[in-house]
Amino acid sequence: MPPETVPLFVDQGTDPGSTQDYGLRKQVLGPWETLAQSVSAIAPTATPAMTIPLVFALAGNGTWLVYIFATLAVTLIGLVIGCFGRRSASPGSLFIYAAHSLPGWAANLAGWALLAYVATASSVAAGFFNYANVLLHSFLGLGISPTLLITLAVVASAAMAYRDIKLSAEAMLWMEAVSVSCIVVIVALTLWEHGLHPDWQQLRLKAVSGSGVRLGLVLALFSFVGFESATTLGEEAREPLKTIPRAVLQCALGCGVFFTVCAYTEVLSFRGAVARLDQAAAPLHTMAIRTGARLLGTVIDIGAMISMFACTLACITAAARVLMLMSHRGLAPGSLRATHAKNETPHFAVIATSIACLIPAAALAARGVSSTDIYGWMGALATYGFITVYALICVALPLHLRRTERLSAAIVTLSAAGAVAMVLAFAAASTQFPPEPMRGCPAYTLSTCSQDLSGT
Repeated sequence: MPPETVPLFVDQGTDPGSTQDYGLRKQVLGPWETLAQSVSAIAPTATPAMTIPLVFALAGNGTWLVYIFATLAVTLIGLVIGCFGRRSASPGSLFIYAAHSLPGWAANLAGWALLAYVATASSVAAGFFNYANVLLHSFLGLGISPTLLITLAVVASAAMAYRDIKLSAEAMLWMEAVSVSCIVVIVALTLWEHGLHPDWQQLRLKAVSGSGVRLGLVLALFSFVGFESATTLGEEAREPLKTIPRAVLQCALGCGVFFTVCAYTEVLSFRGAVARLDQAAAPLHTMAIRTGARLLGTVIDIGAMISMFACTLACITAAARVLMLMSHRGLAPGSLRATHAKNETPHFAVIATSIACLIPAAALAARGVSSTDIYGWMGALATYGFITVYALICVALPLHLRRTERLSAAIVTLSAAGAVAMVLAFAAASTQFPPEPMRGCPAYTLSTCSQDLSGT
């Protein structure tokens, strides 16, 4: 039986009746819940807890500048996605945008590359087991098998994604709000302790090299991957043509400001410390101790664990919807297009993506690979996938508008700038840290930095 034909580009604002019925719960998510999907997918707590120290190992006093550059690059992509998002909404996310404007092979590449959500979920599941064991050791003096903790995180996330999208979105919203609030308090205390005096070593970029900034930018981009995941809620969000583009742009800008301030503050906090920022096992906890808020450090560890669970949930939610649309187009088994009669969720796709997320993380943990290495390796794979999709979308936008509307010079400039930014990022990720045969493998980049971070 041939696969069901999917309308590639549906403007829900002008012809709601033509929208394909995918069997998902319609228009149940408000603006905050839609935003929570994108925010949770990038796990904002994971960046100050794990990624900023990695960037510092490369860019040093230029870490804050690296995050400004990353924010600008991601904002360009967010504006491109917003141009599509104001015209179309579906659970297919960027896959459907690409399918409307690009050749079949390119659209299929975008679909498979978007399963980078699965790699991201594996990455942060490893972060979850790291912080869970830290807390268990602190409170109970014992540790639990990393494989078991990863399995618990993935299974619990899958159960929530299987059960109810509204429940999942609300849970993600509160989990991220709590964890980010804790970090904001620590940042504020640190800045207050150091007074209003600027850190001139950072602002003057002391001992910062151009190559360090370039290589650090690749890692900084991993902090943002998944920021567009609200686009997978095209059928479940209220007023999707308004709320989804807004959520994507708010996530890019808001998280970019948050990451930049955290980067500046973390480098400032470790100025003169015995251990460098990239050598600290739990930098936020160390910052809390240095400000006299030792108890808040434990709260932040809890927040980091919660944030990584929320990210696992968000990535499974997004990946399942992309996989469901791929099934509709015949790129995945037909059974994955089914939705649960009662829960109105793509339950088979949720199970499939959860298993795909669990296997690599659990297998690596069982072999004794550290949480930072799993986080780095799987995160590198995810970064490659997202950079590919973002570049394809930048190419797709002017092609689409040339056929359907008047193509402006501003759109061409925006799309070209976004595409160039992604190509440069891809090139940087493919040429750093020789020697052979690891040259060209971004996993080596993150693994090397992870080993520096953990002192191994």
